[in-house]
Amino acid sequence: MNREQLEHAIRAACSVSEDQELIIFGSQAILGQFPEAPSELRKSIEVDVSPKNRPEAVDKIDGALGENSLFHKTHGFYVHGVPIETAKLPKGWEKRTNKVRDYMDENIIGYCIEVHDLAGSKLIAFREKDTEFVRRLILDEMIDVDILLERLKITNAEKEIKDRAIRWTERIAENL
Repeated sequence: MNREQLEHAIRAACSVSEDQELIIFGSQAILGQFPEAPSELRKSIEVDVSPKNRPEAVDKIDGALGENSLFHKTHGFYVHGVPIETAKLPKGWEKRTNKVRDYMDENIIGYCIEVHDLAGSKLIAFREKDTEFVRRLILDEMIDVDILLERLKITNAEKEIKDRAIRWTERIAENL
């Protein structure tokens, strides 16, 4: 995926949800802060979004723009409407988002989760694809390990899950 495709996804999801603001919190949120992120970090064809002011519209987005939809078949990527509550994010994440404005309509805004918050969320989920994503962020020096550790400590998740993510991050940092 590239930044232009992300902007297209934002425009389409705003239209379907009848909301001018979206939160982008899956891996493609990386494009908000790093429009030219390495291709390994942009390989997902899915954009996870939640309408900021009309959260009940996630199902409309999924139906019209989701996997196997006409939008997906036409454009080669899809938009997954997901409640923002499904992501485990550090306290204060809302203030750290990166705005992506649509070049066709500046009132349409996608708020992409900041890279350390994104990495923390992925480590809480702890799927193999998520840990590989974060490993790449660390190796490419796109995130600061100390900031990531601080964000993990203020994430609302079970202690055991947070501790696992912290231990993993510390191990990766030791091997740099």
